Amino acid sequence: MFFKNAQVYRLAKDWGMTAEDLEAQLAKKAFQPCGSQDMESRGWVSPNKTESLVAAVGGQWLVALGFESRILPGAVVKQEAEERAQLIAEQQGFKPGKKQMNEIKEAVLQELLPRAFTKRSTMYAWIDPVGGWLVVDASSQSRAEDVLETLRHTLDSFPLTLLRTERTPVSAMADWLAAGEAPEGFTLDSDFSLKSVSEDKAEASFKRHGLESAHVKDHLEAGKLPTRLAMTFDDRVSFVLTDKGEVKRIDLLDVAKESLEGKDEDAEALFQAEFALMAGELSRLFESLVDALGGELTQVTDEPQGVPLLEIEVKTVPAMEVA
Repeated sequence: MFFKNAQVYRLAKDWGMTAEDLEAQLAKKAFQPCGSQDMESRGWVSPNKTESLVAAVGGQWLVALGFESRILPGAVVKQEAEERAQLIAEQQGFKPGKKQMNEIKEAVLQELLPRAFTKRSTMYAWIDPVGGWLVVDASSQSRAEDVLETLRHTLDSFPLTLLRTERTPVSAMADWLAAGEAPEGFTLDSDFSLKSVSEDKAEASFKRHGLESAHVKDHLEAGKLPTRLAMTFDDRVSFVLTDKGEVKRIDLLDVAKESLEGKDEDAEALFQAEFALMAGELSRLFESLVDALGGELTQVTDEPQGVPLLEIEVKTVPAMEVA
């Protein structure tokens, strides 16, 4: 159970929710298929193909939001409406006005919706109630907001907080590159990008480039700042840190996946092992990364929506693809 992408948020550690409470509240908004006149339906589904809506493994919880949407392109509705409008114009002797045209489109939509095909998808969210992390498997903040919005409407209490660090990723990465030295527990890899803060926004990207090169220091001294930096954490997880505090291209290296050997014959055992591994490795990464950025500032608690701390693109690769 490895996330392909993730948006990471801070969850208040004094939330007080239990897995049983969460299960009961999610059940109130369990997934139901689209009605005949619904374009979309969403609701909670089992994350591991069981009857439970919360998969709890080692104090970590996984939930899944199911979506069903009807495939009815706007161009199809428009074409059918225009054809009907033409027939009506011939019958009444003049073209339909704006109000009548809207009524025609609405009638077409209501007629075609029940016959439209549907497609289903699922988004996952990992909740770490002990460490205070909420991670949504989504490629963008706007997509993750679908899950957050549904959680807010589902749960009695859902306290997300803003996370602030003493140092910005830009200043930290600049210092690490200038010194050619990573913070404790991390190593610097050879892929990074620098961008000028001047009007020309000149950017230099380096791949498999030595960090000790004078060329790198020349760019830094000329005013270019890091926009991304490839790093490895604890020789187990490689990733790219960006100037926005995003973490992308995460690879759980083979040494981190040794614990999964022998579990592929039992689907549930494999699910639990993968989820536990992912939660454990990413929790350690997040905590260490926050420490590397100087630690947390005082939490902001008056903004219930929260903002993403990290945006993560997760990709598991075999050892031969890892430099």
